[in-house]
Formats: sequence, structure tokens, C-alpha cells
Amino acid sequence: MTISEHTDNGRIVLDIEGRVDANTSAQLQDAIITALQTAKPVTVDFANVQYLSSAGLRALLLGHKQATSKGTTMEISNPSDFVTSVLNAVGFDKILHITRDM
Repeated sequence: MTISEHTDNGRIVLDIEGRVDANTSAQLQDAIITALQTAKPVTVDFANVQYLSSAGLRALLLGHKQATSKGTTMEISNPSDFVTSVLNAVGFDKILHITRDM
């Protein structure tokens, strides 16, 4: 998995590429927590993520909790159909802000 970061209209955008699994979820979690230290909104772009495991779900949930505690937001953008089905299956579609750019 690779993570690149840029800013877009005051938001920090983390572009994620690859698999988010037990081997890479700590890297994702660290990137989200670090980005949220600025107290700016964070977008985690999943357009290039093919797989999301339970460990990745944990990283997203911890990021959401951190964002809430900082008074900001974290959104997931452009999840694949597979990732969307995983998020929906565990009810994260009701917890996380999920968007799709068209």
C-alpha cells in the first residue's frame, strides 16, 4: 500500500493505493492520525484500494473517532464496489461520511 498526501481547498487528502489489510492498516492509521493533528478536515481517497480487511476497518473507525474528538471530519471518498460492500456489511455506511466523485 502507498499513501500520498496533498491539500485541496483546506482539506487534507490522503490518496491510498493498494490493499488495506493486517500488514498495512497501521500505516493507514498513522497517516490518518497524523493528518488529523492539524484539526483540518481529512479525506481518505479509496479510488485505488482493491481490498479492505477488518484491520483496515479498525483504522478507519479510530480515524473517525479522532476527527470527532478534534471537532473536524474525516470522509472516505471513491470506494470501489468491493470496499463499499464491506463498509455497508458492517454498518460503517451509517457511521462514516462516504462520498463518490463522479
